[in-house]
Amino acid sequence: MFFSKENLELLEGIMYPKRAEAGSYLYWEGDTADKLYFVKKGCVKLTKTSNSGSKITLYMHHTGDLFGQIDPFYNAVQSFDAEVLEDSEFGVIQRKDLEVLLWQHGDLAIDFMKWMAATQRMTQTKFRDLMLFGKPGALCSLLIRLSNSYGKPCGDRQIKISKKLNNTEMAEMIGATRESVNRMLSDMRKENAVAIDNGYVVIKDLDYLKNVCSCENCPKEICRV
Repeated sequence: MFFSKENLELLEGIMYPKRAEAGSYLYWEGDTADKLYFVKKGCVKLTKTSNSGSKITLYMHHTGDLFGQIDPFYNAVQSFDAEVLEDSEFGVIQRKDLEVLLWQHGDLAIDFMKWMAATQRMTQTKFRDLMLFGKPGALCSLLIRLSNSYGKPCGDRQIKISKKLNNTEMAEMIGATRESVNRMLSDMRKENAVAIDNGYVVIKDLDYLKNVCSCENCPKEICRV
């Protein structure tokens, strides 16, 4: 989180509560983009659907995350679908209330600029991973991001990803097919870079993954799912 305790309290003062059930959507691509959402409890993923109908997951937001799209143009629309993955609670910030608060509190405006810059950099690094290093690089980057978001120490310098994702879900996160993810994970297991433990991915050789995707060692606030 990029906001001080005091500035977060200011933001909470203009939030109105919203609950959403698992499987519902906060908004759809093309809806008016005039709100931000603070995750008080739960999880939501942002997805983009191509003209062919294929879907790619670009973000997963959890408790304590602020997300949403507020462009400088008042007719802006959402670029993604926001699907709620589990029963969740949100604080919703309307654009007009936020603008007044930013005008009144310069230190909050600076924190908000930092949050926007970090969000932009996160988007840039994800597109870099998807476009520059092929599907193996994208998968290695995804595993590194998952380890930063859900990783737990396991054995000798190993990291167990505590969130169970099937190969179809991972394929959706890198714009690949389930079959190609199966094949790439099999190759990584042969290289002793990863293992599968009761459906959980265990990273055995983090340096191997970093080499494949030319990791830039971004801060964990950026290198996450």
